[in-house]
Amino acid sequence: MEHADPARSRRRSLFERAAVVVLVLGLSSFCVAQAKPQPKPAPPKPPQAKPPEPASPPAWPPATLQKYPGLLEEVGALIVKLQNQLQFPPLRGQSRLLPLLPATTSIYGAAPNYGDVARQALQTFRQELQQNAALRQWRQDRDFAPAVSKIEAGLEQFSQVSSYLGDEIVISGSMERKEPGLLIAAEVRKPGLKAYLQQLVDQAGGTAKTGVRIFDPQGLASAQEARPASDEPVVLVRDDLVAVTASLASLRRFNTRMDQGAREFAATPFGQRVVQAYEGGASLLGAVDMQRYIGQLPLGSPDAEATFRRSGFADMQYAVWQHKNVPGQPISQSELSFIAPRHGVASWLGPPTHLGTLDFVAPDAVIAATIHLKDPAEILDDVRALMSGSKSNPFAQMAQMEQAMHISVRDDLLGQLGGEITLELDSFNQQKAEWRVVLSVRDARRLEQTLATLLTSMNIPTQQAQLEGAAYTTVLVPSGKTTTEIAYTFDGGYLVIGSSVGTAADALQLHRSGGALGRSQRLLASMPAGRSADASALLYEDPVAVAVMQMRLFAPEMAKALEHSPGNTPPIVVSAYAEPTVIRQASTSGTADAGVVAIIAAIAIPNLLRSRIAANEASAVGTLRSVNTAQIAYASAYPQRGYAPDLATLGPDPKGPGVHSADHAGLIDQTLANSTCTAGAWCQKSGFRFKVSSVCKQRPCKQYLAVATPISTGSGSRSFCSLSDGVIRWKSGSISAATPVTMSECRSWMPLM
Repeated sequence: MEHADPARSRRRSLFERAAVVVLVLGLSSFCVAQAKPQPKPAPPKPPQAKPPEPASPPAWPPATLQKYPGLLEEVGALIVKLQNQLQFPPLRGQSRLLPLLPATTSIYGAAPNYGDVARQALQTFRQELQQNAALRQWRQDRDFAPAVSKIEAGLEQFSQVSSYLGDEIVISGSMERKEPGLLIAAEVRKPGLKAYLQQLVDQAGGTAKTGVRIFDPQGLASAQEARPASDEPVVLVRDDLVAVTASLASLRRFNTRMDQGAREFAATPFGQRVVQAYEGGASLLGAVDMQRYIGQLPLGSPDAEATFRRSGFADMQYAVWQHKNVPGQPISQSELSFIAPRHGVASWLGPPTHLGTLDFVAPDAVIAATIHLKDPAEILDDVRALMSGSKSNPFAQMAQMEQAMHISVRDDLLGQLGGEITLELDSFNQQKAEWRVVLSVRDARRLEQTLATLLTSMNIPTQQAQLEGAAYTTVLVPSGKTTTEIAYTFDGGYLVIGSSVGTAADALQLHRSGGALGRSQRLLASMPAGRSADASALLYEDPVAVAVMQMRLFAPEMAKALEHSPGNTPPIVVSAYAEPTVIRQASTSGTADAGVVAIIAAIAIPNLLRSRIAANEASAVGTLRSVNTAQIAYASAYPQRGYAPDLATLGPDPKGPGVHSADHAGLIDQTLANSTCTAGAWCQKSGFRFKVSSVCKQRPCKQYLAVATPISTGSGSRSFCSLSDGVIRWKSGSISAATPVTMSECRSWMPLM
């Protein structure tokens, strides 16, 4: 049993919290989404060419943050409180459900029961609403209240359902009987689950006869398929277990195995590997039997199959991922194993080594990525072998090129590289980004001569400079109307390339002073527990700096204020370790302090709203195009009437599907054109109001006007209109429902490009 530790609780990773959100939102809406009746097909419409995508809405400021000035800080404080107070399920050293899965299982997933976490999160959120005015005002905003209410209801339902379940939920995927199969299973903690699930389904489905079907063992024995090729899930609730599958046949096979006490999966090699993954404790876990799927890949031809086998990836065995805490530090670990020593492309990642190129990286780098490859010359040989059977072999003309340039790409260029490469991004503070590339070198003098020969052969101008005893070459690369400068120099066994001479010189100074990222305590303290800085690859990211760069896109003042603020958020570090038959990966992500949470909130809130606005506006434009097509079809079908006077006339007949007339033509679906969308009436869909009116004193009507305007500033930033010419036009802002748009006014709007 794992003892509660407040320090460990505070350092729970954001990944696990993200997993909780996904589970809460996904599982709480599962029954609702599946139980909804299937929509009836809309009446056929005339063919229409696919229109161009509507223009993106113009950039706009974070209006939500301006409307609620204290929201940013309150959201940050709320998330920090959740980080500190939520008690997550203990790690699991074994699984009681794993042995129950089918022997054909080739995909395995497991997660703890987060129901109690959802209850804690909901309770904390409601307490904050009582104490914080800004958060409470935002919660009551009409643009957000419905969505927040749905999330709260989802948390309630998820917590209630989870209270019936055991400590773990597992997922099994397989290709049983040549058909993909999916099984979700959990232990049952207390009676009443079947009745509660049925209640949720009934509430969500209303009078619908389709949706999730729930059985006990007795009902399962006599159940019939709902219809051929049904993809609706079926649920079995036993006294000890609950299971969800996609078909009655799969559910019956599972129930039979449970009655027989079958334990096949744990005895398979893949099952034993998954059992091993639980050792030491696990929270989230996933695994794939790669060999099972490699055999089913549609490679197409013997040549394609041979190329795939030469790549080395045909030897992949298992992919395993797990997330847990090891001595107080959140860590995610993954492993890709092979049935034989790695070869081909799969062998390009070299063994763990001291990553000396990190000794040139600034300690305040935004992002730094390092990889140690095997001999680059051997990599070229592998690529040649892979491309040998290709009709478009890019190496066919290489010999002529090498002869013209008087070099050997393999021996003079790649053969002089050591295989270690680091890419570093420092900042976007200026118009030109600051970056560095550092490569390990075997013979610096020979490589320098090779580069000079290449640049001369390609007629690329260069400049030479001396700075503090080091020689720098600046390459002048034409870039449109300007020229981009790239500088490089050699320092011992390394080639340093920078966005400027100053950037490259700074790297040399860091190397000589010992103040680089590779020797910094910030990096060493953030390495995954039990792992050293010696690795095959490493990714370092400063989450604060990355967030600030993104913030400059919409809130430059806030980004500037936070840019120079002291950072106390641990970096994100991902490292990889290559062995002859396995590649392992480990990563850490520190908890976010209030400042980082505020940044994330500042990014998320406006962008989520902007995404919703863009989606609503795209939907509105698509609806107007459908109306234009329907009007043409209506005028053709009923020439004595001309264009339809309103949306209801274009829509379906209230008498039912298949009934079409001049009063209800059934040319557009009921979600917009219901019987209330008559002349002068606005109808709503996807955050917009729509209205159609024909302009004629007598029949046939030869002109019409269609208008779409956002319901609120949170649902759209532009209004759209279209006339009988079929051109969609737009203007910024919304239109008052009491002020009609005239045809001449619509013509003055900007055509949508």
